[in-house]
Amino acid sequence: MRLGDGFYTLSRWGLGGLMVWAGIIKLREPAVFAVLIDAFGLVPESLLLPLAVVLPIVEVMAGLALIFDIQGSLAMIAGLLLLFVIVLGWGIRMGLDIDCGCFGPQDPEARAFHGLRASLHRNLALLAVVGFIHGWRRYRDIRPAKLLPLLTKGRVRSRHEDDSPTNLRRLFR
Repeated sequence: MRLGDGFYTLSRWGLGGLMVWAGIIKLREPAVFAVLIDAFGLVPESLLLPLAVVLPIVEVMAGLALIFDIQGSLAMIAGLLLLFVIVLGWGIRMGLDIDCGCFGPQDPEARAFHGLRASLHRNLALLAVVGFIHGWRRYRDIRPAKLLPLLTKGRVRSRHEDDSPTNLRRLFR
């Protein structure tokens, strides 16, 4: 079990770290990433820049959440990877000879060749990692942390909580 647990943790950290890294690289030059998105011809021009900012932010947040094992992060990453697989598959079907934009404009893969197939295979492999993480969670009954209790744990009560009718009744007894 220790080997599987270790591989589970490394998989989570590796996949989360990869998503954070890819998102940060794209966030550094959103205008260039917007051009890469535009090459697929799927997004209206008015939405290119907003998408080029929002998509990497979602990647970074989902990656960080997976690293810290927050509930919903794995589903978010699976959704992103499925979206990427669909877009890459569409690009391959259309015969596009472009960079996938997966790791921003400085992607070594883009400099070596403009093929979407390698990116598609990489994303399918990452989906297999998602499958392993999900399966291991079910097998070992691992329950990721819920975000809301983490955010509210140890917080100071608000003034409104102190003024609730129940608290006021206790004060005047």
